[in-house]
Amino acid sequence: MGPQEDPELREDELFEHHRFVASKGQEPLRVDKFLMNFIENATRNKIQQAAKNGHIWVNDTIVKQNYKVRAADEVKVLFEHPPHENLLVPENIPLNIVYEDDVLLVVNKPAGMVVHPGHGNYSGTLINALIYHIDNLPVNSNERPGLVHRIDKDTSGLLVVAKTEAAMTHLAKQFFEKTSEREYIALAWGNMEEDEGTIEGHIGRNPKNRLQMQVFEDGEQGKEAVTHYKVLERLGYITMVSCKLETGRTHQIRVHMKYIGHTLFNDERYGGDRILKGTSFTKYKQFVDNAFKVLPRQALHAKTLGFVHPVSGKAMRFDSEIPKDMIDCIEKWRHYAKHQE
Repeated sequence: MGPQEDPELREDELFEHHRFVASKGQEPLRVDKFLMNFIENATRNKIQQAAKNGHIWVNDTIVKQNYKVRAADEVKVLFEHPPHENLLVPENIPLNIVYEDDVLLVVNKPAGMVVHPGHGNYSGTLINALIYHIDNLPVNSNERPGLVHRIDKDTSGLLVVAKTEAAMTHLAKQFFEKTSEREYIALAWGNMEEDEGTIEGHIGRNPKNRLQMQVFEDGEQGKEAVTHYKVLERLGYITMVSCKLETGRTHQIRVHMKYIGHTLFNDERYGGDRILKGTSFTKYKQFVDNAFKVLPRQALHAKTLGFVHPVSGKAMRFDSEIPKDMIDCIEKWRHYAKHQE
């Protein structure tokens, strides 16, 4: 990986390329031979390599090439690049562009919008909108037009997009060298003991659940990850925090906050969509359910973004308002905390 590539965009994402369900009359057959019968132009070597890389799954579990496929087994082959048939289609989707010039633009992404196609989301993404808005966006090492960094589907907030190759290289270098500024606002379960602190712990994909990331304490697995946090407001069983990223790993804040015992509020993937702190009163349960309805996603917003302009060399800093769903949720907790005193 060259210094011009942001490690955040090099995570080992997997894309489904083939899916087959074995018929009822399927006699036990090695998975490599089974796939040879189904995939056009597949060599035995390519299939064995896929198995060696852990890219063959049966019933959502990674298998070796000698696994015997049986009736009704669901066999999937995943690779680290998107399928070629999913060509990017420009789509006229409104964008909240907070700044734009000849070489870059800054977008305020709403919660619910996927940044780039993949994993079943091949339309309605930020990339589909961007390629409609701008011609000839440069592509990064993963063939993703304009992307220098990304934020999760259900996280709202600011993203910088490069419009030229030179801008992409320059911006990606800043992210790689940790000179860019990224501040997020989050709501986390529990009353955090320290007013501020730093969370360190390598982050990598959870081997038991590929949809989750996790902290590897030994540092031998995963990639270095550093998050600085500061308490902004204590709201009883919830704390509002500012998180500044030093590195930019997939799900970094979500994983780091869970790691220190403060999972993000309503973060379904990491277990924050249930009551993790508080009382057993029915009234409290009802209050939390209402708060979940007000904010039906993880409580995370990319509020501030800072970087040096690739051409002018001028320091650029953008700030965004906390979106209404998060504000409404914060107000609910403020009201609740006030009446508990």
